[in-house]
Amino acid sequence: MAERYVYSFGGGEAEGGKELKQLLGGKGANLCEMTRIGVPVPPGFVLTTDVCRAYLRDRSYPEELREAVSGSLKRVEALTGKGFGDEDDPLLVSVRSGASVSMPGMMDTILNLGLNDHTVEGLARQSGDRRFAFDAYRRFVQMYGNVVMGVPNHDFERDLERIKAEERAHEDTDLSADALARAVRIFREHVEEVTGRDFPSDPADQLWGAIDAVFDSWDNARARAYRRVHNIPRDLGTAVNVMAMVFGNLGESSGTGVAFTRDPSTGEQTLFGEFLVNAQGEDVVAGIRDPLPLDRMRTDLPDAYAELNEAASTLERHYRDVQDLEFTVERGTLYMLQTRTAKRTAAAAVRSAVDMEAEGLISRDEAVLRVDPSQLDQLLHPGLDPEAEVEVLATGLPASPGAAAGLVVFNPDEAAERGTAGEDVILVRRETSPEDFHGMVAARGILTARGGMTSHAAVVARGMGKCCVAGARNVRVDEAYGRFEAGGAVVEAGDWITLDGATGRVILGRVPTVEPQMSEQFRTLMKWADERRRLRVRANADTPHDAETGRGFGAEGIGLCRTEHMFFEDGRIDAVREMILAENPADRSAALERLLPMQRADFVGIFRAMDGLPVTVRLLDPPLHEFLPYGAAEIKSLARKTGQDPARLRAQVEAHRESNPMLGHRGVRLAMSLPELPRMQARAIFEAAYAVRQEGMEVIPEIMVPLIATEEEFRRQKEIIDAVAAEVHADAGGEPLPYLVGTMIELPRAALIADRIAETAEFFSFGTNDLTQTTFGLSRDDAGSFLPMYVEEGILSADPFQTLDIDGVGQLVEMGTREGRRARPGLKVGVCGEHGGDPSSVIFFDGVGLDYVSCSPYRVPAARLAAAQATLKGRPVESSERATEKAPALA
Repeated sequence: MAERYVYSFGGGEAEGGKELKQLLGGKGANLCEMTRIGVPVPPGFVLTTDVCRAYLRDRSYPEELREAVSGSLKRVEALTGKGFGDEDDPLLVSVRSGASVSMPGMMDTILNLGLNDHTVEGLARQSGDRRFAFDAYRRFVQMYGNVVMGVPNHDFERDLERIKAEERAHEDTDLSADALARAVRIFREHVEEVTGRDFPSDPADQLWGAIDAVFDSWDNARARAYRRVHNIPRDLGTAVNVMAMVFGNLGESSGTGVAFTRDPSTGEQTLFGEFLVNAQGEDVVAGIRDPLPLDRMRTDLPDAYAELNEAASTLERHYRDVQDLEFTVERGTLYMLQTRTAKRTAAAAVRSAVDMEAEGLISRDEAVLRVDPSQLDQLLHPGLDPEAEVEVLATGLPASPGAAAGLVVFNPDEAAERGTAGEDVILVRRETSPEDFHGMVAARGILTARGGMTSHAAVVARGMGKCCVAGARNVRVDEAYGRFEAGGAVVEAGDWITLDGATGRVILGRVPTVEPQMSEQFRTLMKWADERRRLRVRANADTPHDAETGRGFGAEGIGLCRTEHMFFEDGRIDAVREMILAENPADRSAALERLLPMQRADFVGIFRAMDGLPVTVRLLDPPLHEFLPYGAAEIKSLARKTGQDPARLRAQVEAHRESNPMLGHRGVRLAMSLPELPRMQARAIFEAAYAVRQEGMEVIPEIMVPLIATEEEFRRQKEIIDAVAAEVHADAGGEPLPYLVGTMIELPRAALIADRIAETAEFFSFGTNDLTQTTFGLSRDDAGSFLPMYVEEGILSADPFQTLDIDGVGQLVEMGTREGRRARPGLKVGVCGEHGGDPSSVIFFDGVGLDYVSCSPYRVPAARLAAAQATLKGRPVESSERATEKAPALA
């Protein structure tokens, strides 16, 4: 059987459906599905993702494709009664991308294809509106000239602005038919001048040029950047959707808009969106005109609004998820152009999942699976302090919630460069376009003067969890001079502003923040997640505050307390440096004696915060040179404090420098050569534990030895720790304090001999950050120069420091766990690298059978949810039996 490359839809019949999403892309599969269930869709057809992959690989199409496209096009002609290229009643089509994973705005679209100097006259006669016909022609030449022929869009905008000035027209809609015809002529002449090629007049040539361009857009810079951020594989490819045009710009009985079946910012069950009367779809999405709230459609187009409300209810019940809809009304008749699962904020995702369970649309299992764990980060960061005095410059639309402060930047390239370098920047634009994506990724927040709640800036920001204020109409942006005016103030590039994504306020300067408040729906969802997960979740915390934060977010202990962070605090670093530079054991012990009470106090605070929960303390890990002075001024200051000769001190400092410190004198190797150090740290831990226990609290210390490569290293360190424990118990009296001594597995050799290490080690914790470094033989601090290229080129599927490398590092984790438990049945095993908060990595850890993951405090809720999803994905998911019952129509 010959491979099929084209699938038709519309006219009451469809050759595919949502089950073919990988082949037809999300847009094409859903157009077929809407046809199946009776939702009104213009007729059209889909070129499959197989065609895309073949085209990008061979730069040519399968032989039978042109014949299949011709046949499908004839079907559309028959259903519409129009002819493609017919000069009396022309069929016009749109050509759109549509991957299986939604990538809004990242690839290309062409509308009104099929127009030329002859068919435009036929369109004018059929519509009875010459101005409409030439407006459609102008839009087509501009889109085609930009997308297919590569002429910068701002060239067309410049020419259009000049024509508007000459015609004294304020808006595009004020231009006459003759002025628009002149714009078409000027646009075509400019295309031919820039490209050296004639603008195609044959509709068939136009169609294949557009198909080529949409397939090529799968590999454009913004699509590659979007795939990289969202971990979308390159080999998915995109489908191409060719659909009969319907027109929202045929007068006051026509319009176009975007709708969500629930509010994408809050999750409230109400039909939400924006529309424009007498407009085409790109006017809404691109922010060319300020749209109206969808509620206005009730009065402006009441019959079409009722149909839209019914279609929205039908689609949400059918897909059992919040839908993002595009629609056009042509002279009173509603057409649905797209439905897809809506991108929404974390707050909206949580609320809609919990509400849909209550409504009977989905089960609790499905509600837990419905929310992306990585989204929860949006809910857990501070917002603006409501008590702070602020100077509000302007108020726009609260397009994506949160709060962000940063330095004003007007250029996306500059935003990308400075944001990537660690600066807090706010990207300010008149309106964003897909070309701005790289700058949006790096910025703390986005401010636009134009556009609405469904503009490019709003949709992309919500998807990334970035704070965004859109459509701030009183903000007058002058990108050429690097400034904007608002509220009587002039804000220059480099000035600080603050965005309030909850209210849409644009505020001068930096504003203090407050901790977030968790909603009742959030608590409900996390309760359901906790009831379903097997894997425990701990927090990485080095201070009592971090410990309290982690516990507040549901951490069930501390999986990593890094003692070296405590050494950098004021009043301690000099004692640490004296200990390192001591020339005899007596001097070293004296310095450690000064550090002992400081470390003990640290642990007292942490043990109090974690009353009743385990606390894993890692002994000193980094190389000693990290604590030593660097510049001449610091060396002189330390020499003065210690009474040493600066030159001699400088020589001592230099002696501690290492060529490759990550593989040098660090971790257990320090403890082996400086046994006084682990003795002091163990004493601080045990003395703090006994002190807190005397306060009536339960203390569960777990002491972890880092960077073990041999079983003998661990055995000797455990002897030191056990001896100190016995000494402290003898002094404290009472019942012995239960504790564990274990190790970090962060070297491949340790994983390979895990059975021998487990003979004495009482728990393992995989330090996946270092294990990734030592497995790949690269430094995470230096790999940024090439790792993005490796991911982009498909050499690696993801950055291994963000998502666990299952094939390599994962195999070491699996083997180390298996062999360790073979030697010591019941061995407690966890992970304490930041992979413990990565949802896809958590699924692997659950499958391997780890007991817990540990991550930064703010990632604890995400890890809890990911652990629940890992459990659910390993067994059949309960479905709601009420999902097919009729739900109430949306308001």
